[in-house]
Amino acid sequence: MTNAAPPVPTLTLCRTCRDADLGLPDLLETAVKQAGVAARVQQVDCMSGCQRPQTLAVRQSGKTAYLFGEITAGDLPDILTFLRLFAQSPDGNIADARPLGALRMKVIARIPADLAT
Repeated sequence: MTNAAPPVPTLTLCRTCRDADLGLPDLLETAVKQAGVAARVQQVDCMSGCQRPQTLAVRQSGKTAYLFGEITAGDLPDILTFLRLFAQSPDGNIADARPLGALRMKVIARIPADLAT
């Protein structure tokens, strides 16, 4: 029997957004590692958040997913705060968004996890 690693959030950044900061994924990955936060960073082409570039999705199995827009390197401290709160939440919902600073105003959508039937 193998020991499966615990699930971690996947952070997905759009790399084709208008005026995308092509260095942002590396900055985000470095910030996550330096903060000791368990997460995986990936890049994709277009997430259809074109009205609010550069978009960031945060997903983890069994938790609410988030889509943020207008992400910049200046948001990295707030993203790390979000990831810590997200990790502490059993369902991914953040009860008090005030610690997220300006990031709380950049939420485009919250997508609920699968609901138990």
